[in-house]
Amino acid sequence: MSFAKAISVAGALMLGCAAYTPLAAQQNLTLKSADVHPKGYPTVEAVERLGAKLEKATNGRLKVQVYPSMQLGGEKEFLEQAQVGALAMARVSVGVMGPVIPELNVLNLPYLFRDSAHMHKVVDGEIGDELLAKITANDKTGLIGIAWMDGGARNIYSKQRGVAKMEDLKGQKIRTMGNPMFVQMMNDMGGNGVAMGYDQLINGLQTGVVDGAENNEPSYSSGQHYNYAKYYSLTEHLMIPEILVFSKRVWNTLSPDDQKLIIKLGKEAQAEQRGLWKEMVQKSLADMKAHNVTVTEVSADEKKRFQTAVKPVWDKFGAEHKPMIERISNVK
Repeated sequence: MSFAKAISVAGALMLGCAAYTPLAAQQNLTLKSADVHPKGYPTVEAVERLGAKLEKATNGRLKVQVYPSMQLGGEKEFLEQAQVGALAMARVSVGVMGPVIPELNVLNLPYLFRDSAHMHKVVDGEIGDELLAKITANDKTGLIGIAWMDGGARNIYSKQRGVAKMEDLKGQKIRTMGNPMFVQMMNDMGGNGVAMGYDQLINGLQTGVVDGAENNEPSYSSGQHYNYAKYYSLTEHLMIPEILVFSKRVWNTLSPDDQKLIIKLGKEAQAEQRGLWKEMVQKSLADMKAHNVTVTEVSADEKKRFQTAVKPVWDKFGAEHKPMIERISNVK
């Protein structure tokens, strides 16, 4: 994070800490929410819609102000700000939450879900509710689990070449989220995993610290990463849901009725974001085509090779989650 942004975030921290008081339930209150993605991105728009509904339902007493485009830092900074009450809400990846809430790490296993429909059924059902409750029950995090967001399938992109098979990854330094599981996953797939914050990625691509990264189509397109890495390969190695979390410090200043309302609107946002996501994927693919991105298909046989290659990740990180893995697998 730059010095200027650090000062800006520090200011937000001080203002936020002053804003959320035990009297908030009776006062007009603006709830700050943050996202690394730009305005118009499905998760940003879903939270903006939640805010509009909340403002209407409370006759303007509660409002939501969304800070997109990494204005308040990266996802780790969001969690830190929410923990101290400077930020009310944040949309973060399970990839970032996994090391914080161990029970969530099961969702970070590569090739865990059969497809997006399988993932939706898991997070919409009792498993999803249980995992959100794990966030809320963990006193160390200071967070409330509100809702799940669709993060699509993550694919590898590079400035060197497409990845149609494992051998194509050899020697390529690929940025991953800051979770040891993902670094090992990328290494096992044949590349060199480099843990790096999303807010550092463009600089990393420009300077050659990394040759590429892995993410879904909307993130690649909205971040204009095609300006730095023209080869996008449909490995679909991860399908990680994302989470809307709420600061427990701020939550405890709200009335029970307001809390119930936010949970209700969060579930509505969860459903609405899914439709926005599907639209954004199609727009992103068209945008990629317009910018001459080379999209490489990965055959079913090669995906099986990748799945076999990441078995050590499952052995190391999935061993403690075997009962949950079985439950997820049994969801039809």
